[in-house]
Amino acid sequence: MLSEFLKSRMKDAKALCNELRKTFKYVSVLGTDVRVQSVMANRMSTSIQDEGLGSECGFVVKMKNDNAFFEYSLDDILGDKEELAKKIISSLKIDEELEKKMIQTGDILDEPLEKSFIRESDLDSYSVSDKLEFVTKLKDLMLSKSENILNAVAVIQTLNVSKIFVTEHRTLDQNYTWVNGNLFLVYRENDQVVQCREGAWDVTVKKTMEELPKRIDKLLDKARHLAFAKPIEPGMYDIITDPSITGLIAHEAFGHGVEMDQFVKDRALAKQYVGKYVASPIVNMRDGAASVVSAASYFFDDDGVLAEDTLIIKDGILVSGISDMASALQLGTKPTGNGRRESFSHKAYTRMTNTFFLPGKDKLSDMIKSVKHGYYICETNNGMEDPKNWAIQCVAEYGIEIVDGKLTDNWVAPVVMSGYVPDLLKSITMVSDGLEIEGAGACGKGYKEWVRVTDGGPSLKAKVKLG
Repeated sequence: MLSEFLKSRMKDAKALCNELRKTFKYVSVLGTDVRVQSVMANRMSTSIQDEGLGSECGFVVKMKNDNAFFEYSLDDILGDKEELAKKIISSLKIDEELEKKMIQTGDILDEPLEKSFIRESDLDSYSVSDKLEFVTKLKDLMLSKSENILNAVAVIQTLNVSKIFVTEHRTLDQNYTWVNGNLFLVYRENDQVVQCREGAWDVTVKKTMEELPKRIDKLLDKARHLAFAKPIEPGMYDIITDPSITGLIAHEAFGHGVEMDQFVKDRALAKQYVGKYVASPIVNMRDGAASVVSAASYFFDDDGVLAEDTLIIKDGILVSGISDMASALQLGTKPTGNGRRESFSHKAYTRMTNTFFLPGKDKLSDMIKSVKHGYYICETNNGMEDPKNWAIQCVAEYGIEIVDGKLTDNWVAPVVMSGYVPDLLKSITMVSDGLEIEGAGACGKGYKEWVRVTDGGPSLKAKVKLG
């Protein structure tokens, strides 16, 4: 349910909005109350943390006159609204240098809408004690599996988001939850110490708790293989990606590259390629908070724009970018519901949500059979992209060698994929018929402005430089 705090401030938000409308053409008030809780157990300790990525509570007022946007954030909006409005207005200044940099924009269309959104959850059915007992038993179970395990960690993290968005003609509120479960091992064998992880996630605590124990045997097998993994010999290879690496490619190749606030600043090469082939004709890609239900799914963004499902690449052709309200106004396009803030005290930027390639028609087994010599690349580590020049680098936790169409027992780790985005995407020759979305990710805008994101897709066959 929507937080009681925000419920109690709905009328105040509307009153403040109406008072500021005497001065500005457009005013919005965004209120946030986000609670993140992590319950963890490892060999030495347990912990309960009622904070984490996204935890916040406060308000931000956005105002617009002609070509100027103004924002003012504050912890609470109680009190005399006329005095508060005067305080806000007196803090807003435009100097001559800033005025020279302004970009002409149209007006924000404040379409009337009053609606409440809620995603049903079971968070209230599980106490902190329930979650602590679960992760403690799971940790003990992992430790019992092998004497080579130096440490085992089990975590249940819950996200509970309440937001309100108010303008003169618009009153929206939303509440949704998400649950991430993670397992970590520190493992020693072959004179090597390795770390590895597995995860499960869902809308509900129940489903996450059911799925997480099923990942233990896979996690231990992964640890054993990583302890004997060797460096890869650099070169060009045929690869098959698991859905995690497919998602990393989507995120780095045409995620940041199609964030249209970068179009405004001419910092993204993708701006010049809308309507042109950028990938193999069998490649399709989407982004949107309404595309799937995952950790980055919401009902409306921080600009009050309803969540959408945006087609970015269609049959290899770049057809659209994603945008927040400000960048859409500057470019004369329709906002896509991708305006997101790290918190109420941070600016809204164009940000990815759920970014993924769409399934194809190939079977994963046939894709592996088609490789004479190459690697099955697995599990996202990290990645980087240069949107202005389309260079990309993706790091995978490991790869499994493929010889004569069969997976071998030879693992390499870590694996770095690098190259030019269109070369990589145009080299895709097969796309599997599966679809998996990774539900526990986070992403910064450069080195800051962290928000929750997810990515994924089917498996891809491509040719890429590995090192």
